[in-house]
This record gives sequence, C-alpha cells and structure tokens, in this order.
Amino acid sequence: MKATSLLLLALCLFSSNARSQSPFDGTWVIDTGKNENLASEKPRVLSVADGVFREGDRQIKADGSDQKVPPTGYWDTGSVRIVDDRTVEIIFKKAGKPMFTETDTVSADGNALTKIMKDTTEAEAVTFESDFRRIAPAPAGAHAVSGSWQVFKESRSENSTIIKYKCTSQGFSAETPLGEKLDAKFDSKLYEMEDDPGHTMVSVKLINPRTVEQTNVRDGKVVFVVTLDVMPDGKSIHATSKNKEDGSVKAWTLHKQSQ
Repeated sequence: MKATSLLLLALCLFSSNARSQSPFDGTWVIDTGKNENLASEKPRVLSVADGVFREGDRQIKADGSDQKVPPTGYWDTGSVRIVDDRTVEIIFKKAGKPMFTETDTVSADGNALTKIMKDTTEAEAVTFESDFRRIAPAPAGAHAVSGSWQVFKESRSENSTIIKYKCTSQGFSAETPLGEKLDAKFDSKLYEMEDDPGHTMVSVKLINPRTVEQTNVRDGKVVFVVTLDVMPDGKSIHATSKNKEDGSVKAWTLHKQSQ
C-alpha cells in the first residue's frame, strides 16, 4: 500500500475514533518533580552595578522607581530595588498594576541563586521558583547577583500544574482552572488564547493522532513552538517548547489525572 494511502487510512481511523475519545482527552498534571533538559538552557547573565540592573538588552535603574520599558502585552514599566547585599527585587507592571514580581537571592557563599517569580496575571497568583549555580563570578564592585548562572532546578505552585485537553479530527482545545482557554481548529489559522494579557495567538497542527504542534504568536511574531506527544501507554505526555528568539528548548512531562 502506498504511503499516502496509509496516511489517509490512519486519518480516517482517527476521525472515527475522535467521535468517542482522543488520547489527549482528559485532565493532565505537570510533573514538577522532573527537571528535563535544563542543562541545555542558555546561562542567565545578570549585572547590578553603578546603580543599573542589566539582563540581556534590558537596562533599568536600580532605584526602586517605575520606569518605562519596551511595552509588551504583559507590562509597560519595570522597577528594580536592591533589598540588601544579596537580594534584588524586580517588578513589572501594566497600567500601574503589578503583573510579575521577581526576587533574586544569592546564597551566603555566593555560589547559588534562587529566583522566585510571582505571576499575578491569572485569576490566582502563580509562583515559579528556579535554582541556579554560579558559572562566572560577579565583576569587582558589582552586586552579588551579578555574573553568569546556570539553572538546574525549577518548580511551580500547584495551582499552575493542571490543564485539560480535548482533541478531535477538526481541532484542539486546552483549558486551565485559572481561566486560560484555547479552542483552535486544525486549519493553519491563528486563534486567540482567552484570558491572556499578552493576547497570544495560537495555531495548531495535528502531526499524528498522538502528537499536536502548537505555534504561539505575539505581535505577529512567532515566540514559541510547543510539541505535545502522548506516550504509547496513554498515561503521560512529553512536552517541549522551543523559544524562537534564542533557540532554547524546555521539556516537561504531564501525567493523566482523569478522563
């Protein structure tokens, strides 16, 4: 049988089965105990010196005041406050409302950095924690958070770990208890993620009955490509997200909670 005929047969079989159930259908929980592929992430390079916070192309005076930053759907101002000689607090706001609050704290020996991010854009606040190892020292005279850091562990609050998927031969939907929702068709068109301050637009592609590719677009630019693969036993999903801006890849696992 020709390859094209096999593909059509597989799609036809999936179409009939989709009326009942797809392997994606159900509630899934992110496994926060696994930290996959973190070693391949690019180091985080920070500098707090001469009264200025720098990370990548971002520069903000470290005086605690709200300052205009290149606007996104999530923020339009940023502030940096030096809490003490080992801690820096960063707050991003939109129209005066705090959206993300980040606290970076260096260990007493200077070799570890803990980043705690509080996301208040959701119906409930969500907290993310990242642990880093120092891989390059802080320049002389700079604040302790300065230098290069490699992430080795990440975790998140439980309220951000649950997601419900539904897949048919026509489209794909995702919904979280916090209010975010996506309902998109497999037609190459962009659909808006509901309850997302960044107004992320998403297109979905059915690679095969167990694999869906999701392309996230903001301001007309592709920012992430997410691939979801249901494992053969149907009890877990292997997910990867490629950042199209810097090429970094994140990976995580979801376990099926219920149908």
